[in-house]
Formats: sequence, C-alpha cells, structure tokens
Amino acid sequence: MPVLPATDQTIARAAAALTAGDIVAFPTETVYGLGADARDSKAVTKIFAAKERPRFNPLIVHVPDTATAETHAVFGAEARALADTFWPGPLSIVAPKRSDSGLADLVTAGLDTVALRVPGHPVARALLETVRFPIAAPSANRSGRISPTEATHVASELGEVPAMILDGGPCTRGLESTVVSVVGTHPTLLRLGAVPRGEIEAVLGHPIGLVGEDAPIASPGQLERHYAPQTPLRLNATIVEAGEALLAFGPDTPECAGMTINLSASGDLNEAATHLFAALRTLDESGARGIAVMPIPEEGLGEAINDRLRRAAKAG
Repeated sequence: MPVLPATDQTIARAAAALTAGDIVAFPTETVYGLGADARDSKAVTKIFAAKERPRFNPLIVHVPDTATAETHAVFGAEARALADTFWPGPLSIVAPKRSDSGLADLVTAGLDTVALRVPGHPVARALLETVRFPIAAPSANRSGRISPTEATHVASELGEVPAMILDGGPCTRGLESTVVSVVGTHPTLLRLGAVPRGEIEAVLGHPIGLVGEDAPIASPGQLERHYAPQTPLRLNATIVEAGEALLAFGPDTPECAGMTINLSASGDLNEAATHLFAALRTLDESGARGIAVMPIPEEGLGEAINDRLRRAAKAG
C-alpha cells in the first residue's frame, strides 16, 4: 500500500476502510499504530495476523475522550486524575472492563481489564472523530521488532498488509505510551514510556512501582524481548569494538570506525527518546556486526529508554 499524506480526504478514506473491517496504519505522537475497529473480532484478528502477535498479548484501545473511555471501563478517582492530567497524550490506563463495553474479547486477550488511551496527535484524533468507534491499535510493526516512528518504517515492514498508511510525519515523542494499571488498591506501572514515572507520581501523590517481569501479561510491552533489531546490542559501552556501529548519547563519544548516530549530542533525554527507534532501525540496516550503546542516565525518560534498550538486547 502506498504511503499517503494525511489529509481530510485520506483520513475519510481510512475511516471508511476501518468501518469496512480493514486495518489501517496511522500516526500517534508516540509511534505509528496499526488500527482496527475494536468491536469487530474479525478486524482485530487481522492485526494479530499482520503483526504475528501472540494472542495472549492485549491491545490498547484508542478513544476520543475520557467520557468515551468510561463507557468501556470503570474509572475511580485516581484514573480520572491521570486522565485529566495526561489526556490527550501518551498515557494508557488499564482499568476494569465494563461487562457491556462492546469490545471484542481478543482486544483484551480475554481479561477482565482493558487498556485505554486518548491520543493527542491531530491525525489520530481526526480519525477517531470520523469513525466514532474505538480503535484498537498496537504499534505498526512485526511483533517484537523496532517500533515505527515514520510512515516509511511501516511500509518497509508491513508492505501491502494495511489497507492504508496515513503519513503524519515523524512521531514527536518517539516512545510508546506509559501504561498504568489502576486495578486494585495500588496503581502499578505496567510499561515505562513517554510519560516519566515521576510525573505520574506527582499526580497520584505517592510512589508507584513497576510490575515484575514474571507478572501476568496485562498490557503491551511486558514481553521480555521486545523492540529488537536483528543486529545484537551491547549496552553501556565505553569503547567501540571492531565491526560495531555506535548509538551515542551526549557530547563525549568514543571513536568509531563504523556508523555513528548520536541520540542527543547535548544529552537531552527528550530528544533521545524521540530519535531512539529511528536510530536503532538505521543502525540495524548499516551492516554492522553489532551495535555498541553508550550509557544513558536512569532518570526521567532515561528510565523508559533504558527499558527499551534492555529488552532489545535480550537474547531470543
């Protein structure tokens, strides 16, 4: 499928395709999503087939506003506080699913919870306003691979699979949404992402823990190996070995005979997050035998960046 610039006309065509049960790739502020009508089991099945995604891994449902989210899930005071602060934006909230939510069981992997998000990207919002139904949308890539932050990334990985690929330009945040569970008495971080942990804790008024790696899958991003290039990653590298490319960070970088991409020469973690997946994709295609990754501070967005890098580096 050719990549089409997002216009009023192409958004209307994408909405018609979704209504007909097809899948469509579209931009959000985090990464490009592969969307389907979240109420339509057959359409949702196409997402899992296209991504080669395990069916025990639930999807995030995109909706236009908090009021719509509350028709699908039960929100308490903390969920509403998070929604009021971060929506529209890169936060997904996992809450108890309403029995009359109307969502396909495959979207939630048969769980009694559902992950919901109100995206901030104007193309995603226009698409939701046009279709007037919830859109289930994981990242538009093969399961476990590097998430796409440009429309061309989707085209190179999924080819003709989506009915349409809407091009809304490079994603501005570059990391997937942070996922917080508000199920039970204590909110839990299920996935680190574009909203730093500290900002969430400031809203809640208390610390929030990160779910353990052996916890049951309740959200995307919990698989041990994920976001992975084909080329092996070597983390916390201070020198570059022969045959390696370099994923750098900050002003002081080691010598490298191969390709080097600096996520942020000034050491800006926001800039680094925006560039992370595109840089990994480019270095993966460079022909290097490995990718040396410089240390990145474990603070703010650095926590989510390091989470992605550790999962990418895990042996299969």
